[in-house]
Amino acid sequence: MTISNILLFMPQEGQEGGGLMSFLPLILIVVVFYMFFIRPQMKKTKEQKKYRESLKKGDKIITIGGIHGKILEVRDKTFIIEIDGGNKLTIERSAVGGDAPQA
Repeated sequence: MTISNILLFMPQEGQEGGGLMSFLPLILIVVVFYMFFIRPQMKKTKEQKKYRESLKKGDKIITIGGIHGKILEVRDKTFIIEIDGGNKLTIERSAVGGDAPQA
């Protein structure tokens, strides 16, 4: 079997290509796509959800918009955070980007 036949997924001379062998490249592409794109994204989403559910009063956070604040109150779908100057903001849980770095 030559490299061009492998790369082009064409049957060799005198052989019929068919059945599973014709779908094998498509199946391999789907498996690779799942392993390198879909699975890591699902894992990251699950970890973010778990992190956001574990936040509690007093935690320092950064929103996805870059606002640094401290959680004053935890509600079902929102947080009330305090930012510099004593201002308070209500933000969605999904807007939390991560922990604030310790200064």
